[in-house]
Amino acid sequence: MGHRRFLKLRHKYRNDAKSFDGTKETRLAPCLVSGSLVLNQIKDIKFIVGQSSEGVSGVMKNTWKKRSIFFNLPYWESNLVRHNLDVMHIEKNVCDNLIYTLLGLGKKSKDNLEARLDLKDMKIRPSLWPQYPASGRAYLPATFFIMSLKEKELFFEVLQNAKFPHGYASNISRCIRKRNISGLKTHDCHVIMQELLSLALRRSIDKRVNSVIIKLCTFFRALCSKELKLDELKLLEEKISEILSTMEKLFLPGFFTIMVHLVIHLAAEAEHAGPVHYRWMYPIERYLATLKSYVHNCACPEGSIAEAYIANECLTFCSRYLEGGDSRFYCSRKCDDDIEHATSKEKCLFPTVGESYGGVDVFELDEKIWLQAHRHVLFNCDSEVVENYKN
Repeated sequence: MGHRRFLKLRHKYRNDAKSFDGTKETRLAPCLVSGSLVLNQIKDIKFIVGQSSEGVSGVMKNTWKKRSIFFNLPYWESNLVRHNLDVMHIEKNVCDNLIYTLLGLGKKSKDNLEARLDLKDMKIRPSLWPQYPASGRAYLPATFFIMSLKEKELFFEVLQNAKFPHGYASNISRCIRKRNISGLKTHDCHVIMQELLSLALRRSIDKRVNSVIIKLCTFFRALCSKELKLDELKLLEEKISEILSTMEKLFLPGFFTIMVHLVIHLAAEAEHAGPVHYRWMYPIERYLATLKSYVHNCACPEGSIAEAYIANECLTFCSRYLEGGDSRFYCSRKCDDDIEHATSKEKCLFPTVGESYGGVDVFELDEKIWLQAHRHVLFNCDSEVVENYKN
């Protein structure tokens, strides 16, 4: 909550108290805290390592709880990005919040009794307050952003039938069982946010929710691109504040965890730190998984990792002097996409590219489709074989 303060001063959402938390937003966006100001705030802090933060003295209450060892670095004070925000985990948490809330699945859904009680405490949206009938069990009125059974089937159908190029994504359908989804990895959530979510929600949810989620997915897709331009980042920074403010009108306050709030700072951080694929945790997490696979003796994990690492380096070095067969530097391609030209002098009109995958279906073309294919070849093929038939 509170994302309206990042909007422009004359934005219509600032004076809309009824659709939000019942108050008008007059605050400005918080200023960026400099390293000098932080060091000045914690210069008199006193704490004991290993004890709770309740005994910290020399600092304002509910601010700093300790002095990090990174504060002693000589360049920390002048560093523009002192805390890197990991886009991988932020995107994962946002995706989980969206999917489990829209599907209304279990404890991970942000639409629960506690979230409805928050509405009652804030005295907003009385139609969604929990009701207590004669049975005494709390009844939660239905919300427009939770899918019906038919909409869930359409949503799961898109995820199950999605096909991607080899190596682009894992098999997401493995996570779907009996109208339930679980076990999504970080890269699965990345693919869903980038490619599938906006497509799967087109016919599966209210248009108001659908439009704002599509804008959020577009934001992540633009943020994760290989090239970033400063003018585009400025535009993204303005759009994300409006996107999150619109989501405040639709979703419950419990939806906006700290990870959802951090989305508003990603575009501003990218202006200083550059593209996110140089800073996110994907390569680190994958290498940690590789090191974890080296451990075969749980009593001595460090020794297992050291021995396996040395053995791997030795084999990699020796493979440079070996010819033939697969190795670290000479490995056969899983997908053969090379074009095999015909051995005859005449060029082949339809060269063989790649290898067949899966089953093969044979069908006959009717006269209309055959004529369309014939015209497509004549007008779109630059081969010398076709040039003779055009005249």
